[in-house]
Amino acid sequence: MAITIKGSTAFVTGAASGVGFGIAKALAKHGANIIIADIRQSAIDEALVWFSDNKYPAYGIRLDVTDREAYGKAADEAWGVFGGVEILVNNAGVEAPMGKVWLNTFKDVDFIVGVNIKGILNGIITFVPKFLASGKPSHIVSTASQSGMYVVPGAALYNMTKAAVVALTETLKGDLAGTNVDASVFAPGPVQGNLSVSSKEVRPAELANEETPTQIFAPTPPPEIPTGDSHTAGFVAPPPVFDFSSFLLTGEQAGEYVVRGIESGALYIFTHTEFRDSMKHKHAAIERAYPDEPEKAGFKQAFSFLTHNAVYDEK
Repeated sequence: MAITIKGSTAFVTGAASGVGFGIAKALAKHGANIIIADIRQSAIDEALVWFSDNKYPAYGIRLDVTDREAYGKAADEAWGVFGGVEILVNNAGVEAPMGKVWLNTFKDVDFIVGVNIKGILNGIITFVPKFLASGKPSHIVSTASQSGMYVVPGAALYNMTKAAVVALTETLKGDLAGTNVDASVFAPGPVQGNLSVSSKEVRPAELANEETPTQIFAPTPPPEIPTGDSHTAGFVAPPPVFDFSSFLLTGEQAGEYVVRGIESGALYIFTHTEFRDSMKHKHAAIERAYPDEPEKAGFKQAFSFLTHNAVYDEK
């Protein structure tokens, strides 16, 4: 069942800043009522000013996505504001210090898993029964990352949680087949945001590290140019330093991809064509890893539930 964004209500977590704010603005411009759910009340208040100034209907609810009881109360409250909710955007997320994963602390693990995986599950388990009971076309978008599809070195905890969101959404979409509810995973490339700042702001005191981790990732410095004619002849200069900001999407531009993904019922919502070759590289590595042996007769028939999933047949 296709959903019409205009006139619907979207409950967006982590919506008071960064990518979540951009998604909320894009949905509002396409006619949706917005519920801004965020753990930071001051940020909610600031975000609501933009909606008020632009005359877009919006309402703020303070929510810690790791608090299951609070999530249920927030959903009930949201349902009463605009007479229902049709879109859930599981966008709230955090990062942990980058570096070798064995140097991360257990507090890093509990923090990032709590928000990036459990927080999304809390949203799904809270909202799906309500969506199904409503009978209205509804849609769930969960924010992962391109890093959940093609990993970034030194970011194991972040990569892991975002890959989990991809697998969760792929399964969820199949489980919802034939119902009034659909699901998409949003895996953006580089987007302007404030994840580093907001992650520090929302990290609870009981999960704070006792001291600043020393393993925080730092880029490898460029090689020094050798001196002397005999050394410089074959030297290849390092690539120029790019203005990375010129390659970043704004949060609202990223939000437009989300809008199109919801309207088309896409399983995957991507933002940067430049990652297509990266995915081909990964898929080729996966295919090469399978044993070069003849297939067993009847295996695919016996295990068809493992070897074919219709969710991947969709455009």
